[in-house]
Amino acid sequence: MTKNLLSALLCFFFLGSIANAQTKTVTGTVISVEDNLPLPGVNVIIKGTTSGAVTDLDGNYTIQAASDQTLVYSFVGFESQEALVGNRSVIDITMQLDAKTLGEVVVVGFGSMTKGDLTGNIASIKGAEIANIPVPNFQEALQGRLAGVFVESSSGKLGEGVKIRVRGTTSISGGNEPLYIIDGLPITSGGAIGLFNPLADINFNDIESFEVLKDASAAAIYGARAANGVVLITTKSGSKGKTKFNVGIQRGVSSPTRKREFLNSSEFVELMREAGYNNDLRNGLDPINNPADFEDSDLEFVESRLDRYSGWSDWRTLETDTDWQEQAFNPDAGVTNVNFSASGGDEKTKFYFSTAYDKQDGILIRNDFERISVRLNLDHQVNERFTLGANLGVSRTRNNRLADDNQFNNPIQLVALAPITPIRDLEGQLYDRPTATYYNNLIDSENAQWLNTSFRNISNIYGEYKLTEKLKFRSEFGVDVMNQNEEQFFGSRTNLGLSTNGFARSRWLRIFNYNTNNYFTYTNTFAEKHNLEVVGGMQFQKSEDNFTSVEGQEFPLDELRTLASAAEITGGTSTFTNFTFLSYFARANYRFAGKYLATISGRIDGSSRFGDNNKYGFFPAASLGWILSEESFLKGNDALSLLKLRASYGLTGNAEIGNFDHLGLYGPVSYALLPGLRPSQIPNPNLNWEKTAQFNVGVEFGIFRDRITGEIDYYNKDTRDLLLNVPVPATSGFAVQRQNIGRMQNYGFELILNGAIVTKQDFSWNATLNLARNVNTVKELAPGQTSIPPSSSRFLNGIFVGEPIGVFYGPKYAGVDPANGDALYYLNEELTETTNSYNDAARMVVGDPNPRFFGGITNNFTFGNFDASFLFQGVFGNEIFDGGGGFFAANGDWFDNSTRDQMARWQNPGDVTMIPQARLGECNGCQASSRYLSDGSYVRLRTLTIGYTLPSTLLSKMRIATARFFFTGQNLLTFTKYAGWDPEVNADYLASNVFQGNDFYSAPQARILSLGLNVGF
Repeated sequence: MTKNLLSALLCFFFLGSIANAQTKTVTGTVISVEDNLPLPGVNVIIKGTTSGAVTDLDGNYTIQAASDQTLVYSFVGFESQEALVGNRSVIDITMQLDAKTLGEVVVVGFGSMTKGDLTGNIASIKGAEIANIPVPNFQEALQGRLAGVFVESSSGKLGEGVKIRVRGTTSISGGNEPLYIIDGLPITSGGAIGLFNPLADINFNDIESFEVLKDASAAAIYGARAANGVVLITTKSGSKGKTKFNVGIQRGVSSPTRKREFLNSSEFVELMREAGYNNDLRNGLDPINNPADFEDSDLEFVESRLDRYSGWSDWRTLETDTDWQEQAFNPDAGVTNVNFSASGGDEKTKFYFSTAYDKQDGILIRNDFERISVRLNLDHQVNERFTLGANLGVSRTRNNRLADDNQFNNPIQLVALAPITPIRDLEGQLYDRPTATYYNNLIDSENAQWLNTSFRNISNIYGEYKLTEKLKFRSEFGVDVMNQNEEQFFGSRTNLGLSTNGFARSRWLRIFNYNTNNYFTYTNTFAEKHNLEVVGGMQFQKSEDNFTSVEGQEFPLDELRTLASAAEITGGTSTFTNFTFLSYFARANYRFAGKYLATISGRIDGSSRFGDNNKYGFFPAASLGWILSEESFLKGNDALSLLKLRASYGLTGNAEIGNFDHLGLYGPVSYALLPGLRPSQIPNPNLNWEKTAQFNVGVEFGIFRDRITGEIDYYNKDTRDLLLNVPVPATSGFAVQRQNIGRMQNYGFELILNGAIVTKQDFSWNATLNLARNVNTVKELAPGQTSIPPSSSRFLNGIFVGEPIGVFYGPKYAGVDPANGDALYYLNEELTETTNSYNDAARMVVGDPNPRFFGGITNNFTFGNFDASFLFQGVFGNEIFDGGGGFFAANGDWFDNSTRDQMARWQNPGDVTMIPQARLGECNGCQASSRYLSDGSYVRLRTLTIGYTLPSTLLSKMRIATARFFFTGQNLLTFTKYAGWDPEVNADYLASNVFQGNDFYSAPQARILSLGLNVGF
């Protein structure tokens, strides 16, 4: 019996050892077929058992399985797959899409997930969709492509700022731009010298994807800085396999999208003589029919000015007819882009390397932009548990800048010069005052320099350690260092240097911004139906800003342009400022049975920008989702392949104010050459964040097996505790104090439609439509305050409770009195009475710069080896105030050259027209009013691309993997009723939260035609 028992035990252990020998560790990576990106949260189950694992954020999994067992991979939005283990220890899986809108992988705060798991609203676009678009910054390339994201360039000047609003304007005095994050690092997006755009330093051909977090559920994990939305930018990374090289070359030409029609010499002389003569007739003089009245008449004054402005030529014979608008534009404008990249790797190490050169010669003279950039991204798996990597990006940007729109040395202001004025005198010198009507800024082209140079380093490193199969820890550290230098020189003949024998300014800025993220990620699957992911950690950011400026004058020669040559140093200053954020965050994503979804998140933010009593704030959010199409009563329905409902509510903040607005500050003062201090700011220890509570409800759908997919969302954003400068009693010794007072609301809807219209093998046609409507309303200001009227007599923007921010407020123009040619205005808001007195006219809301609708429609085609795409972008329902009209559309008020429409002025009793009688110096209707408001709606063919890919049979003979020729057109067509240079405008020197929709000698956008070649090998 003992022998039998021993035999049985030996048999048992033998069989057990065999079983153990058959069980082994299987690892692998699961990726999406759509974009080759890893899929987190995929269930990996041993078929016929409850044993399983779930993929981590990098799509990796580890499981114990026997050789004869089968692994089942399942994930919402993808077709389930099976794989027999056999003799393999590494099984990599590429999952096929089931429902496209569910399977797309998107980046979220501190992680990624598939669209199917999202309960918030995130707009996503792949970098490949905007590659090779010939614009200097990625913001412009996003126009019309993302629902609810409004993008507007201020003008056609290169290197300047771009306005982005995610679901409307939330602040009156604080910042309204979204938070930009590159590879986990919040980057510097403002604060540069002048109007230079720091985001122009970034080569967007290095970008893998953009995600815009729009609702509170998606954005609240960024807490105090997420009220204006968050733009997550992920740069490209390498992949396992043979090293792939890509070279791209692009060259194009640029021209203005539109030019305005100005008077020629004959028309100019006619209008100006008529304006002077009309004054004489009103004063009882008739110098034309009574020569005795000519002396000291306005007509005599006009002709004396015409004598001066015509220089060596004779205005009476129209000897000179200068088109000054043509002089403002650069006939050699164009673009050149060259880029090179290499990517690849093995099981342990993956890399992506790129370098690029981008050059644009602007459509305006003296304006160009150049960028050189290099990037290296590395990922290395040290062992099965530890991975480390680095994303390193450096660039140098040079921008020959131009003066603000309201300055005489802005090239567009050349249009103000009289067409009877020659460009040069008989000695070849450029004419200037007094011969030229105003400053001839062509002199700046020969006698001035304005160069802005930026060196940028945006880099971070990370380490990730897998503590268990379900728990990992990741630590990131990044820096964003911007060194900017602006060198200005204006020689002795320029407007700025004329009285000082030359003027120069040197300004230096260094912003050192560093950030660290440290967080845990836990993923697990319970009982096959419960999927849980929890992220929790901390973030710390500090930004330091050093600025120095020196000015000098009196230069011995115009060729000596540095301050070392200045005989007198006339000014100088230096400043230092900084801010810090310390944050703690957590988020939990839960999925039950692949169809019931929930997300909760919270973030505690502490900031140096706020008062001692409110250093920290808490920003929670929660959301729910239900994939109805996974229910038994809809699953497998070809007509309705996807139906998903989601809703969210949460709180975000806005911290974009000055770094020390909460402190009592003192400033330097001198008295009798003795230094001292004086109070400059009243403290507010209670200063806190603006808080935006946002509700969002949305539905995602797919019909006809996802031939048509889409999303519809409604949102309501309620912003309280606005950061306003509020008037305080004069007895305090101060005028204003920053306080949390006021409320603003934004609500609206967004629509996205995607259509796979034709899906044949030799021909395909896909289309995408996005449309958004946002309604902005100022709800409250300070107690007892109902308005902040326009602060400038030349512009109309103001703030009024019950109206959108920045509405146009002023007199409403009523046309021209047919009896006498007077400009008329309405006396009341009922528009029943008129007056010819501008001061007596009723003030009222006369327009709105905020668009009622905006969106875009994209079409993509493939036909054999040909491909084509085009994007139409549109903005509808907004008004534009043309502030320059008070000078060049003022019916001969002064000697500025006029637009041709002024020739339709009133001339005789009974004339019916909207242009008043020409009267020199009388300002007959030239003041700021609705006369210069017009519809700013437009539809623009933003981008057109046509490409041809060489056949593989030909490429194989050339030993090339891919080769594609393409043509790209930017801003090819514009359909608008706006009479100005361009309806996409926001005068740069005015642009702010309140001053919107203004045109003041602002350059039009550039039309660009380019040819390119991309080669891969």
